[in-house]
Amino acid sequence: MPPSLLSSFPPTIQLPSVGPFTDIHCHCLHGIDDGPPDLAGSLALCQALIDDGVTTAIATPHQLGRYEGMTPPALVRERVAQLQGELDARQMPLKILPGGDVRIDHRLSQLLAKDRILTLGDRGKTLLLEMPTTTFLDLGPVLAGLKSQGIDCILSHPERYQWIDRYFSKVLAWREETGLWLQVTAGSLLGEFGQTAETRAWGWLEVGLVDVVASDAHNVEKRPPRMTAAFAAIAARLGPLVAARVCQEN
Repeated sequence: MPPSLLSSFPPTIQLPSVGPFTDIHCHCLHGIDDGPPDLAGSLALCQALIDDGVTTAIATPHQLGRYEGMTPPALVRERVAQLQGELDARQMPLKILPGGDVRIDHRLSQLLAKDRILTLGDRGKTLLLEMPTTTFLDLGPVLAGLKSQGIDCILSHPERYQWIDRYFSKVLAWREETGLWLQVTAGSLLGEFGQTAETRAWGWLEVGLVDVVASDAHNVEKRPPRMTAAFAAIAARLGPLVAARVCQEN
């Protein structure tokens, strides 16, 4: 297992009480996946992100899986530009960047080369990968192939996968071999996805296996951003340095 990311945090850093956060997993674009259905909903979610201390949000609509062909990079970039224009016109201080919540697929290397899927921030460096909720698939070969292309990967909300306990040794092997990071959902730490997800998320966090906390926000009603509350909970339980590492620095 690689050394804990938490152990290398500078001990003298000055921490803010809340934010600013960069949210690397957010479904804020309207009408293209299971995020807001219209522009009004998208703007409401963006205001909630701002209120929650987020200054930059990567729009990560689902790609591949049941959304294959429905959220191509060109459409995502177009919707990001449109939303950014609306935010700027309203003087709402939030930067939106394109990305994707990409369902695992054996074709990822080829699809990336053909501009069929998006990296985080559209920078060609990091993929946010989503696994099926109920079915384990061996990511090893895909991760190794992407690593050879210079692409790092982050596993999206592993605490919510039903298969994760049985195959967690595989996940640890992927971390060791390819540097895979784990992203947990802020709401999971607050019990909003059930006791099992909450227990997993805190257990991994306590031993340094959580690399990033993100909102995975979809709307303001049932799936709002919860970064401030998650930061406060982590700081109270494990200290502000840990909270800053997983909610801000990484």
